[in-house]
Amino acid sequence: MSKRFIIFVIDDLTGSGTPQEMKAIDVFNAKLQANGNWIFAGGLASPSEANVIDNRAGRNLETHAPLFSAKENFSGFWLIEAGDIEVARSLAFEGSEACNRKVELRPLLG
Repeated sequence: MSKRFIIFVIDDLTGSGTPQEMKAIDVFNAKLQANGNWIFAGGLASPSEANVIDNRAGRNLETHAPLFSAKENFSGFWLIEAGDIEVARSLAFEGSEACNRKVELRPLLG
């Protein structure tokens, strides 16, 4: 039975990928799709566009800022299916190489 994982792309605030990186990401995406690992992938807007909202107990609060202020941030992600953590780990290594960034691999619960 396959498990689901998320691979977060870690970036600094210097901007998007180069044309060569985008081509490599497209090749990696096609491999994920062809091998049945693909669920979804996407890029994230800059942390400057983040807004933390807290409406617990009707607080109606928002920060108009990201949760964390850091040099590095998540700039995108892959949501994948893999037979086990080792397959997911291998795919995370391939994703890191494709996008030329560090990535963080996490299993999804449930």
